[in-house]
Amino acid sequence: MAFGLFFGYVLWKSGIAMLRSMTSLPPEPPPSGELRKVSRRYRCDVCGVELKMTMAPDDEPPPPRHCLEEMVEVAPLYD
Repeated sequence: MAFGLFFGYVLWKSGIAMLRSMTSLPPEPPPSGELRKVSRRYRCDVCGVELKMTMAPDDEPPPPRHCLEEMVEVAPLYD
């Protein structure tokens, strides 16, 4: 009997905790112009140089330019 009450109490508390976690709002995004962490890899089609962008002012940064052309985003091998 005591085990059943204890199990019910633990189940009730975990259920309430899960419901509260779903109702909390996500954090606001940083203000515009503040750098955000990103992980993007780009390759120049002309000369083949590659770079990894780790910080950008936006979540979806425009591709950088190299050899007077926009670089192409490549999929990471292992991330």
